[in-house]
Amino acid sequence: DNSIEAPAIYLGGRVYVGNLSGSFYALDAKSGKTIWTYQAENQIMGSANYFYLKNKLFIIVGSYDYYLHCIDAATGKMVWKYESDNYINGAPAIYSGVAIFGGCDGFLHIVNLENGQLRTKINVATYIAGSVALAENLAFTGDYDGLFSCIDLTKSSMKWHYDNPVSNLPILGSPAISGDKVIIGGQDKYLRCFNKSDGKEKWNFNAGGRIDASPVISGSLVITATMDGMLYLVDSESGKQVWSYEVGSAIAHNPAIFNGGLVLGARDGNIYYFRK
Repeated sequence: DNSIEAPAIYLGGRVYVGNLSGSFYALDAKSGKTIWTYQAENQIMGSANYFYLKNKLFIIVGSYDYYLHCIDAATGKMVWKYESDNYINGAPAIYSGVAIFGGCDGFLHIVNLENGQLRTKINVATYIAGSVALAENLAFTGDYDGLFSCIDLTKSSMKWHYDNPVSNLPILGSPAISGDKVIIGGQDKYLRCFNKSDGKEKWNFNAGGRIDASPVISGSLVITATMDGMLYLVDSESGKQVWSYEVGSAIAHNPAIFNGGLVLGARDGNIYYFRK
């Protein structure tokens, strides 16, 4: 009954997805029939995530009603909800028994999965629009002022951050991690690669248009898409362009890798599939 901006997740023969009315659906993947509907009090902009506890499956999803909702995947009933201090845009990450997410209150929240109780929260910056990426005990996130931060989860403190000296335009996407590299794009039109441990910039690539989509790493390549309709493959070691294609319509979400090819949707309403 409303627009769907959140990515869906597919799990165990079901599709789980929310919309801008705050409705969250479990659908049968074969028939499309509604299994259950859960209602948040405001829009859902980010994807859900899931976890198992005592052999039961649970779904967690954030909303503009300020809450992180935990839902019983079998029944669609609320198990618990945790209240933050502002909108929740991104998907919650899961790490060692906790959910980790940022929001428009500027905090990184770490919440116990079993009962929804706050374990700790870390003041990161201003609005955090994207989802947090995790590697070992480190969390990485960008924010609305163009700051890119690495948080040490064991110490609950900032390990390093990158503050763009030229621009403070938002970082809306989520970072991708591979080996010692963490890669993120932003509305300053640059794709940047940092050393995961110390935050030193390894390279940057000027994509010529705003990057709202999250980058995707596949082998030695990074895939990035822009709001002026360009799709790029970039070498992950050097940051040099390997290939590009002009879709011609804004690409706001990250591509997916499937069966040796790339799948993406664009604002022109088309789905594109590329193979070598």
